[in-house]
Amino acid sequence: MAYALDIAHRRLHSQRISNAPLRKARDVVEWLGAVQAQDYASAKWALGLRLQGATDDDINQAFADGTILRTHILRPTWHFVTPADIRGMLTLTSPRVHAANAFMYRELELDKTIFRRSNATLTKALRGGKQLTRDELRVALQRAGIATDDRLRLTYIMVFAELEGLVCSGARRGNNSPTRCWMNAPHPRRPLSARRPWLNSLVVTL
Repeated sequence: MAYALDIAHRRLHSQRISNAPLRKARDVVEWLGAVQAQDYASAKWALGLRLQGATDDDINQAFADGTILRTHILRPTWHFVTPADIRGMLTLTSPRVHAANAFMYRELELDKTIFRRSNATLTKALRGGKQLTRDELRVALQRAGIATDDRLRLTYIMVFAELEGLVCSGARRGNNSPTRCWMNAPHPRRPLSARRPWLNSLVVTL
């Protein structure tokens, strides 16, 4: 019993829940590397649990400002990640996620030619700092002759672009609708810093 409690205490400590709270949402995501964020509201709670005196508005503002991003990374689900880590982490994990998605790519008739066209269309639509909703990007793709009536097909087109480091989350708009932005504008390519707690843990695990 004492051993089990010791493990629990160590996990709470290493997860930054029972020890010194961090100050900003970005600090939490940077410490953990990536935070599961398929459910946006629950993911904000995961960050707030590790912050001192943070409010829901504080975390929403961090997301709107782009100090934390939301994208498909590590596996085919949404995660929070920092701008400093997003490209390096994609380099490490996107090949495996593409492999996991390969069956659905084939099922939805998405091949290299389609992806090349969809990536070019998304890049053109988002250049100049634009942040567009999923529906707005769907219209842009349809105008380019790329079928997106199937919502699942549109999803995998967007996920592919995220994994290729072309697009990521933008600020939420109006009635809390998520948007996407072009990554090359606000998040230029940077090498992955070795001074990351999560990266040290990954190296030890491997």
